[in-house]
Amino acid sequence: MSLVHQGVLRDAFAEVSHFRSELYASLTARGDTLFELRDALLCTDGPVRTLVDLALAPEHRRGHGALYGGLNQGRIDVARLRRALAGMPLPRAADGRLVLAVDVSPWLRPDANTCADRSFCHTFGRGEGRHQMVPGRPYSVVAALETGRTSWTAVLDAFRLKPGADVAAVTTAQIREVVERLVAAGQWRPGDPEVLVVLDAGYDAPRIARVSDAASPGLNGAGRGSPRADR
Repeated sequence: MSLVHQGVLRDAFAEVSHFRSELYASLTARGDTLFELRDALLCTDGPVRTLVDLALAPEHRRGHGALYGGLNQGRIDVARLRRALAGMPLPRAADGRLVLAVDVSPWLRPDANTCADRSFCHTFGRGEGRHQMVPGRPYSVVAALETGRTSWTAVLDAFRLKPGADVAAVTTAQIREVVERLVAAGQWRPGDPEVLVVLDAGYDAPRIARVSDAASPGLNGAGRGSPRADR
C-alpha cells in the first residue's frame, strides 16, 4: 500500500508542477512578481484585507512597490491559462461523466465609487437577513463538480458580466467554449458519457437551450460524435 500511495503522491506532484509551469508561462509581463503574489495570496493565513499585507508574506520576496507594479503593468495570457485548467485531472461523477456547474458569484464593491462597470448584484443577508441589491461586479463561474459530500470543485472559467449583459447568451457561449477546451484537452472522447451542465432556477433554461441549439448544434448532440450538454 505504501508503494501505491507514494506513486499517487508522485503523480499529484507532477501534475501540480506542470500546472505551475503553465501558469508561470501565462504571465507574459512582470511574471515573477505576479507568481510570487499568487503564492502569497494562497499561503497567507486568514482573509487578505490590504495588498500591502501580501507584500509582507514570506512567499513574496519583493517590496511593496514591485507588488503594485506587477498589478498595474503585469499581463496574463488568459487563453493559455484556460487551456491549462482544461488539461488538469478533473473530478467526475460515478459513471465517469463530467458535471459542470454554472453560477454567478458577485464581488461586492459598494464603496468603490470610481470603479467602472459596476452592476447591482443580488445578495442576501449582510447583517439584516433580507434580499439586497449591492453595487459590485458579477462573475459567471464554471466549475467541474466532485461526487459525494464535498465542497471541492475545479474552477475552469470565470467571466465578468458587464452591466446590461445578456446573461443567457453569455452563459451559453461560456459553456460552449469550456466544453470545446475540454474536448481539445482529451477530457471527452466519442463514446464517453454526455457532459452534464447544472444551472440553478435563476437561469432562463428554455432560452439558454434555444440559444445553444442555434449557436452550436454540436454542443447538444446534433453533430455526430459531439459531446452533448444535458441541461
